Amino acid sequence: MGIRPRPTPSSPPPPPAPSSPPSSSPSPPPPPPPPPSPPPPTPPITSETQPSTPPPPPPPPPPPSFNRIFVANLDSDTVSVIDGASNIVIATVPVGDGPAPFGMTANTATNRVYVPNVDSGNVSVIDGVANTVVATVAFAEFSNPSGAASNPATNRIYVTDQNFDTVSIIDGGSNLIAATLTLPLASVPAPIAVNPATNRIYVVNNNADTVSVVDGTTNIFLATIPVGVNPVSIDINPATNRIYVANAFAVASPLPDTVSVIDGATNVIVATVTVGPDPFGVAVNPVTNRIYAANQATGDSVSVIDGTTNQVIATIPVGDDPRGLAVNPVTNRIYVPNQNDSTVSVIDGTNNAIIATITVGLSPSYITVIP
Repeated sequence: MGIRPRPTPSSPPPPPAPSSPPSSSPSPPPPPPPPPSPPPPTPPITSETQPSTPPPPPPPPPPPSFNRIFVANLDSDTVSVIDGASNIVIATVPVGDGPAPFGMTANTATNRVYVPNVDSGNVSVIDGVANTVVATVAFAEFSNPSGAASNPATNRIYVTDQNFDTVSIIDGGSNLIAATLTLPLASVPAPIAVNPATNRIYVVNNNADTVSVVDGTTNIFLATIPVGVNPVSIDINPATNRIYVANAFAVASPLPDTVSVIDGATNVIVATVTVGPDPFGVAVNPVTNRIYAANQATGDSVSVIDGTTNQVIATIPVGDDPRGLAVNPVTNRIYVPNQNDSTVSVIDGTNNAIIATITVGLSPSYITVIP
């Protein structure tokens, strides 16, 4: 028997693949997610890419015109409040005895009206919105507060006292007397006015025929200016720094009844304007540069002065015995109290025509306006 050849060895077969686990076994956890991509680099801030600052909000609209006229009724011991839009009396406010024989004032920044009561020796403070007395400022015994003026920028109110030859300064925030200025004996200060642009106070010394100038910051007297005979009213144009003083009852003087014009920069009289008989009131419209003088004697008229030329350009008949008139520069209306008629004449400053006559309390003496 022959020998068979030996078989060549072959590679072993691969092991059998493992069988799948039973379906009841848990699935293996999923692979972890790839790490997040890094954020793109922030570009540098340049003038082109930097956001601009947002613009500021627009300013609030201006408040509407208040347009209230306050009339001191000397013999009714009241203040009539007139709506300037309708020319109707909307309120009557009781005040002290003998209100505003030589002036009253309104602080347009606070809407407060200050009424000196000459016979009761105090000052009534009226809230011009509510039309009620919110305070009464007492003066010393035997005082005769007669005229008043205010500076809205400093909230100071200046009140003359004829009996003691003084000016009392009221703090409008506290309604307390903060200081008292003493004038020369027998000056008899009555009307008073303030230039808020220069903070100068001008005191009319009725018996001395002069005007005293006071620095409102230091309360120091700066000058004394001679004016006409028996000065009884004063007003100021802050835009031109001109002061206007009405000189009345010049019977014993060879000079006619006039308005003295003072340059506030030099304290010198730069003009003397002849007006009607016995000008008892003077008022200025700084917008139109017109000055109005109320002539209380036989003429019963208002002289209109051009502030540029210092010439009388019109004469307007009004009621009986016109007194301390006032101007609303916003509406260009002039309000004239007629003491013997117990009325107020309303003049249109555009054409110098009377457009209304309003009945108020007894013997209206002075007017002030919150435009």
